[in-house]
Amino acid sequence: MRRLEAAQVCGNGYAAMELKARKILVGGIAILLLAASPAMAKKKKAPPPPPPAPEPAYVYVAWKPVPPEWASPNLNYRPLGADGVRLSPNRGISSAQTLWNLRSGYNVAALNCRNPKHADIVVNYRAFLKTHAKTLRATNLKVDAEWRAKYGAGFVKPREKFMTEVYNHFAVPPVQPAFCDAALAMSIDAKTVKSAELTAFAARSLPSMEIVFDDFYKRYDQYRLDMAAWEAKWGKDAVPGSRVLEASIPVTNQVVAAAK
Repeated sequence: MRRLEAAQVCGNGYAAMELKARKILVGGIAILLLAASPAMAKKKKAPPPPPPAPEPAYVYVAWKPVPPEWASPNLNYRPLGADGVRLSPNRGISSAQTLWNLRSGYNVAALNCRNPKHADIVVNYRAFLKTHAKTLRATNLKVDAEWRAKYGAGFVKPREKFMTEVYNHFAVPPVQPAFCDAALAMSIDAKTVKSAELTAFAARSLPSMEIVFDDFYKRYDQYRLDMAAWEAKWGKDAVPGSRVLEASIPVTNQVVAAAK
């Protein structure tokens, strides 16, 4: 019995010791966790700062379109007709007026085409007037009769107004280089033409000079379209080559501006 009691006492002692040890272990772990928490908190990284706001995007204003042959940016000229052909004092006229307009254009070329390569125009024009003097006088009288039939006794004023338009048409400065080349070619062809063939010659030669004006005005039409597009994109008061905020450009144009 004593041995049994001693064993029980001994067992109870071990159990108590084990319980005490567990409490000490749990307490130690708790102390370690409490001690580690501030250190762990210090080691935890702070969230990164927000990225900086992007810098404003800039683009450079494109250069303005340039008129063909460096012409005036506000040139006035006749529009296209309903048939798509440019209105001109050299179109829709009688055969006599066609010959007289050719002579007028020839006269403008003799006065204005001063480049040495065009020197033969003056020489050929003088020969043209001398060779075809009789035919040209008759043509002038016929043109007078046509204007008189249309306007009566006061035909002189409208005829002179029309002829001023013809001369001004041939004398448009930016077209002069091409016009002088065409006039020179015409003057060479005219050297072999007989007076009886002069009306037919004018009918085929006046269009060959008129085409250089058609070409110029077609290119000027395109310049107007390009200029309108430029102003719609950048604004009429924009300064070419200046730097502007991309956000100030209409949304539909920003992609194009960025590409440039």
